[in-house]
Amino acid sequence: METASDVAHPPVFDPRVPRHVAIIMDGNGRWAKQRGRPRTAGHREGVKSVRAVVEESVRRGVETLTLFAFSSENWRRPRTEVNILMELFMTALRSEARRLNENGVCLRVIGERGAFPEKLQQRIAEAEALTADNTRLNLQVAANYGGRWDIVQAVRQLALDVQAGWLDPSQIDERRLADRLSFPDLPEPDLFIRTGGEQRLSNFVLWQSAYSELYFSDVLWPDFDAAAYGQALDDYARRQRRFGLTGDQVEQTVPALVDSCVG
Repeated sequence: METASDVAHPPVFDPRVPRHVAIIMDGNGRWAKQRGRPRTAGHREGVKSVRAVVEESVRRGVETLTLFAFSSENWRRPRTEVNILMELFMTALRSEARRLNENGVCLRVIGERGAFPEKLQQRIAEAEALTADNTRLNLQVAANYGGRWDIVQAVRQLALDVQAGWLDPSQIDERRLADRLSFPDLPEPDLFIRTGGEQRLSNFVLWQSAYSELYFSDVLWPDFDAAAYGQALDDYARRQRRFGLTGDQVEQTVPALVDSCVG
């Protein structure tokens, strides 16, 4: 993987490359079951796929990558599996934070982290602080996260602002709500990928994915390597995003947008 010093200039904006990719990493348990191994073996193997996708994102010019690591519903899983997931999270933060920092990747964790053990919360904060100034790739890990939770906590903030007299209810609009979601400073996902063959959103970045392109892969997450990820990016490059416009309107708008970004 290239180091931060290998790239002298940021890549020119290319509408064929998604600025933000969000991924539901599904299929760890089935991967392990097919091999007669415990579910946790699939989770451990999946860490290698995370590394491959992060590296390919940097290589292809993706600006932000958001990975769904642990949903707010995952607490319902067997206690032994949850405990191992927490241990794996701790281990990955310890082993990968320095590597991410060396390669210019900024890490942040989104979700309700207050439910995590104090030691894990501390490890998250340390990894975020270490990589905070990096700019090659924004890597978001969604942990104890749910799309509905995200919307509810944003609405709660708006309600408190109204109660305090800082905001009139008539001023509440999409922008003000979006500004209180988990990553208001980053672009919304352009491409939403789910591995493992299932075709559902599973309560992941619901508000932010209103106009995302959806890509469902049959490949189980531990087998989702750089080549499989590249296929998803190539598929995205062939699509025409409309955002409510006609195809003709999009064809007229995109070249002008590219010219303005390059100029």
